[in-house]
Amino acid sequence: MTAATFPVTHNEAASRFEATVDGQLCVASYRRSPGVVDLNHTGVPRALEGRGIAAALVAEALAWAAAEGLKVRPSCSYVRVYMQRHPETLRLMN
Repeated sequence: MTAATFPVTHNEAASRFEATVDGQLCVASYRRSPGVVDLNHTGVPRALEGRGIAAALVAEALAWAAAEGLKVRPSCSYVRVYMQRHPETLRLMN
């Protein structure tokens, strides 16, 4: 399964990006404050790991932050690693 085979949605009410894959919810959660978004948790059920789901969630969250003009605080270790592996996103780092 690739990122293109499942939709990522922004659930603003729950402050997270979501994808439901094989009936299981995957999330990238955040806390927003003026000018900054703290990406604080990425969760993918163990059975779904390795499919690129977390990367798709984080990519969508970072694209949203950029579009909103927000700086990103990557307090989730996965988000930090993702941003290091994708240096074009480092301009967003707070």
